[in-house]
Amino acid sequence: MCGIAGYYGDGSREILEKMTQSLSHRGPDDQGFFIDERIGLGHRRLSIIDISSAGHQPMSNEDQTIWLVFNGEIYNHKKLKSNLKHQHRFKSRTDTEVIIHLYEEFGLDFLNQANGMFALALYDRNSKKLILARDRLGKKPLYWGKFADNLAFGSELKALFQHPVVKKDLDLYSLNKYLLYEYIPTPNSILKNIKKVEPGSMLIFTGGKIESKKFWNINFSKSQIESEHVKKELGQRIEQAVKMRLESDVPLGIFLSGGIDSTTIAYYAQKTSLQKIKTFSIGFADKSFDESSFARQAAEYLQTEHYEQILTPETSLELIPQLSDLLDEPLADGSIVPTFLLSKFTKQKVTVALSGDGGDELFCGYDPFVAHQLARYYEKIPNFIRHAIAKAVKFLPVSNDNISLDFKLKKFSQGLVKNKLHRNQLWLGSFDFQDRSSLFQKDIWQELQNANEFIEIDDYRKELNDENFYHQLIYIYLKTYLMDDILVKVDRASMYNSLEVRAPFLDFELVDYINSIPTKLKLKNFKTKVILKELMKDKLPAEIVFRKKKGFGMPIAKWLKKELKPWCLDLLSPEKIQRQGLFNSQYIERLLQEHFENEKDNRKLIWTLLIFQMWYDKWYR
Repeated sequence: MCGIAGYYGDGSREILEKMTQSLSHRGPDDQGFFIDERIGLGHRRLSIIDISSAGHQPMSNEDQTIWLVFNGEIYNHKKLKSNLKHQHRFKSRTDTEVIIHLYEEFGLDFLNQANGMFALALYDRNSKKLILARDRLGKKPLYWGKFADNLAFGSELKALFQHPVVKKDLDLYSLNKYLLYEYIPTPNSILKNIKKVEPGSMLIFTGGKIESKKFWNINFSKSQIESEHVKKELGQRIEQAVKMRLESDVPLGIFLSGGIDSTTIAYYAQKTSLQKIKTFSIGFADKSFDESSFARQAAEYLQTEHYEQILTPETSLELIPQLSDLLDEPLADGSIVPTFLLSKFTKQKVTVALSGDGGDELFCGYDPFVAHQLARYYEKIPNFIRHAIAKAVKFLPVSNDNISLDFKLKKFSQGLVKNKLHRNQLWLGSFDFQDRSSLFQKDIWQELQNANEFIEIDDYRKELNDENFYHQLIYIYLKTYLMDDILVKVDRASMYNSLEVRAPFLDFELVDYINSIPTKLKLKNFKTKVILKELMKDKLPAEIVFRKKKGFGMPIAKWLKKELKPWCLDLLSPEKIQRQGLFNSQYIERLLQEHFENEKDNRKLIWTLLIFQMWYDKWYR
């Protein structure tokens, strides 16, 4: 796992070194540069496979006509190499070198056979062609920006900031979406003229022109197979995906929350491994957020070598004001704090960790999947009764607990709009349309109010061209919340600690298979992850398989009223807000007052604003 950066056009070694050095946390083991005419490729290395100097990047083919910087892992690289070794001479055991020779053999189809997570930049000296590409599910990040005839790219925005041609212009339309989504949906970024490479796609830059090519997309092929056959094949496919991800020349472990997703990964890892696997979990003193007892139970059952750490409020609170170092683009998922601390703790023992990411999206595991079923019945109730219920919900007492009943009921009521895919985002996000109309300065809101903040969701709906609503919902979860929130959170938190995280559920062949399973085997009678639970119920304790989902959060609502209050009041002070010229300071004061006095639970709104203000002060102002 590594960091990549570079340019095509104006540049120098000094600029390239600054761009690359900004990503040193992603690759502390080595660095390298390639400069040729108007091209510069930089690389920071976290050594995982072939940790010798033979794995140094940028890497070239035999005659140095193809150069590559690569971030990620190709899990089937040995098989690919065996097919290539008769035509090419290999000097390392790396998957990086396999990618180079795949390009020589197959041209722009070189990634079709590669199974892995990656972001890469490949330069073809003969055709003067630069190719930027990103893996199928968007597990690894890659930003790019074109300024006149110059292109700059990097694993994180901070790398692009080091190039003098890059202009930092706030994109108000992206800010508007951030406030709704809590992240900026791909392909946009928080800044104008800087984009994210889309998943399963490549950009080909040559002669000042950019061409886009897709090499994979999510699909839902129909399957009529019976559940017993599904169980058997699903188990085999998960086992194979885990086994592929256990290859490493450095110590490896598992993130273990004690939920069904991570425990399933741990089960198959322990089954496949020849030695005891290491598992890692963290817990909280606040029992509403603590899962450590379930993780401990899972570890004892699987007989793993388990490590756990109970986090004190002081530890978490010390980290929060430093989040801007990780987040050079705003991301308002508060669980980045425990994810960071888990990564830091895990890195003390291992360099690679497996996670259960993707299970909730693929198996319909989130509460909104059930909420959509409930909404079908709720909408049949006469209007006057619904209005009365909505009114009553507003008066429920405010709770600081994790995903409390009042929080769920108020979110459910807030999100009941006609478009069900938009509804889902309102359930997940922060500021709705009315909130943003009050938050923004009038002149800014006048510019934004007619923009379609759901345009990515609408475009994905058209792109899928499938009338099954739950297929649409899974597709959009994979393309938005998973990719731009969950995977970004894990990437930034883990890579800041120089830890690689692999997600077996997101093996693209496994994703294709799970998406072929009928919806009724995933979501049935308000029960989620049906087929996964069926698979694991005779392999794991019932308390693990059937326990209620808790989520990986922290008590932000409570801390904002106490320990974080001075920090919060400083970042959102009327003077700062007025000087910034984006938001209505009186509306923000009201949000704070309502939260501090326990009138409303405004944690999501306040946290979303705080993260943006931190970003603005650190990276933009």
